[in-house]
Amino acid sequence: MKVLGLCGSPRKGGNTEILLNEALAGAKEAGAAVELISVAGKDLQPCDGCWSCSNTGKCHIKDDMQDIFDKMLEADGIIIGSPAYFMKPTAQIMAILNRSVSLSGLHNKVGAPIAVCSRQGGWDVISTLYLWFIYKHMFCADNVLGLAMDKGNIRNDERAIKGAWELGKEVVALINQKFRWPKGYESSSVFAQVVEKYGLKYTPYG
Repeated sequence: MKVLGLCGSPRKGGNTEILLNEALAGAKEAGAAVELISVAGKDLQPCDGCWSCSNTGKCHIKDDMQDIFDKMLEADGIIIGSPAYFMKPTAQIMAILNRSVSLSGLHNKVGAPIAVCSRQGGWDVISTLYLWFIYKHMFCADNVLGLAMDKGNIRNDERAIKGAWELGKEVVALINQKFRWPKGYESSSVFAQVVEKYGLKYTPYG
């Protein structure tokens, strides 16, 4: 069993990374192998809307995204953490979510969100990540919202630190439940199923 922590902060060793490490420590204590990946310093290009992945099943852009996708597919549980930037996850996390339209195979994994904000935007980050987990037909664990701004100050948020630890343990407990989507509904959204079942033509906006 493996739990992956994906840190969306472009700042190495920042508050989001601290919470993710706490969550992974909890998961490790519960028996999982763990790994942390940070987006800091990585080349993550935005989706260019070419839609070629609808034919090939793969994104044509060659950057560091492929390595991240491989790690996500290897994991049984994925904990995504991001600070709030203008009320949303960072541009790096949004690039990963957008580009994952080409990524199948995440269904039945367990997902959990962690957000850090100084005052506002944390719940917008969490809701964005939850919607992505649901769209990918993953099973959702609880969440953690930490309050901090200056680097390292998240350690003063005792509730977030302890909550992250427990979140990691909860992710492992959910993985052990072995929840599964019904056959035929595992790997695509209801929208995609309707398009395929009724032979509808889908032209993306833009």
